[in-house]
Amino acid sequence: MFNQLKEDINIVFDRDPAARNKFEIITTYPGFHAILLHRLNHWLWNANLKFISRFLAYFSRWLTGIEIHPGAVIGKRFFIDHGMGVVVGETAIIGDDCTLYHGVTLGGTSWQKGKRHPTLGNGVVVGAGAKVLGPIVIGDNARIGSNAVVIRTVPEETTVIGIPGRVANTETTKPSPEQEAMAKKIGFDAYGASQEMPDPVAVAINRMLEHIHSMDKEMERMCHEIKSLGGGMDEMSVEEMKSQPIDDGTGNTCRENMAKGD
Repeated sequence: MFNQLKEDINIVFDRDPAARNKFEIITTYPGFHAILLHRLNHWLWNANLKFISRFLAYFSRWLTGIEIHPGAVIGKRFFIDHGMGVVVGETAIIGDDCTLYHGVTLGGTSWQKGKRHPTLGNGVVVGAGAKVLGPIVIGDNARIGSNAVVIRTVPEETTVIGIPGRVANTETTKPSPEQEAMAKKIGFDAYGASQEMPDPVAVAINRMLEHIHSMDKEMERMCHEIKSLGGGMDEMSVEEMKSQPIDDGTGNTCRENMAKGD
């Protein structure tokens, strides 16, 4: 028991740079208090002292703002950072070395009895405000992005973002040389996004550029074939895109109105 307590304290130092000393952790960290009380409540629950364990879990929620059902199974070195609003359901299973941030819900999607809450593998990190719902499995070392809603099983070593949760494809985030060339050709200045934080808009634009590049190559091939058969083709080039003045419906352009001070 003392080894478990020592692990619960030491893990705070590993994952929270704001932690200064053990006394501060023991007296002011609600995540530490919540997991400490849960280990007692879970033992009482398994000892068939259901009411006492539920009452102490209620007290723990009032004290810490963290609601963990006594029936939930939690592994070693579990860390809750900040913690306010965290909810862990009865049949949830959490592996070793997992981290939850504030506002996380490990909830159910059914009123039927039985397994209805998620199972988290080892080393899983769930970002602030994320909702992981149903009897799904989150693989080892997976990452759930902030405010994501996850309702399907997540493979290990992957990152899930968005609503509904989807695996982030970091490989398509960075534009290829062909995409960059086409972006320059049509006057679009694509911005970069790090692999750690893929931008879905950048991904969509890169796919559009890839499609445009393919169409451009196909048009060049068709023109070449037509010329080889004796057909006449005018030389064409992509003109530089320029901003055009917009008529506001009064006969004046927006640019003219701005010059007048309207």
